[in-house]
Amino acid sequence: MRQIEFNMRVQLLPSTIENGVVTKKQHLSCFVIDDKVAIDAGCLAMSTNQLQKEQIRDVILTHAHIDHVAGLPLFIDDLFATIDKPVEIYASEEVIKVLKADIFNWEVYPDFSELDNENGVVLKYCPFLENSEFEVEHLKVKAISVNHKVPTVGFLVSDGKSKFAISGDTSEMEGFWKAINDEEDLGALLIECAFPDRLTELAQESHHFTPSRLEKELAKFKHKNCRIYVINIKPMYYDAVRSEILDLAIDNLEILSVGKVYDL
Repeated sequence: MRQIEFNMRVQLLPSTIENGVVTKKQHLSCFVIDDKVAIDAGCLAMSTNQLQKEQIRDVILTHAHIDHVAGLPLFIDDLFATIDKPVEIYASEEVIKVLKADIFNWEVYPDFSELDNENGVVLKYCPFLENSEFEVEHLKVKAISVNHKVPTVGFLVSDGKSKFAISGDTSEMEGFWKAINDEEDLGALLIECAFPDRLTELAQESHHFTPSRLEKELAKFKHKNCRIYVINIKPMYYDAVRSEILDLAIDNLEILSVGKVYDL
């Protein structure tokens, strides 16, 4: 029987609860690829299913803001006794420095890099250079500098059969577009849009997009038939941003649904 090959499966994990029910809004950022690799870890401990908890030992970080790393210490804590392969955190040197100084510092949370279980090391830092490519599990990942308030990267991710790009948090940029425009057979682009247009000044100050600014920015994107998914909408403004994005009627663009598994 011929084995069926699938493209990468990507899921934005749920993170926001209202009236006891998970909603379509997104307080925390955590994307899981093929149930094995996480990009960011905002709700990694809280929203992963059992298979994902058993398999995810590689976490790739865009930057160190709390909505992107909050679930990481709890994830390692939950699994501490059973980890037989260390959780490897792939991040820039600047992000690793923040994690060590401000999270895994014994005051906010234990420094798991100093602790072993009966199987050995439980946490390992794997620094990468911006604009470089590295391997994680079955994936090849390229870190690409983007334009946020703190050192931040987006990623180009490939499993050898398909590839997608994810911006992380960003505002207007150039290098990211050059990197992904040069790629062939790009399956999807995941790009942020945090605030509605009425908060343009706040978006500019915090280095985020609004729908109008995103529309202008997408003029730099050369893959005109590529699927585009909007991510990282601030939850308090979800309805407003969604409405403004739909009004723009940008070709091939939709808002990424929380919890849905996408075949990219």
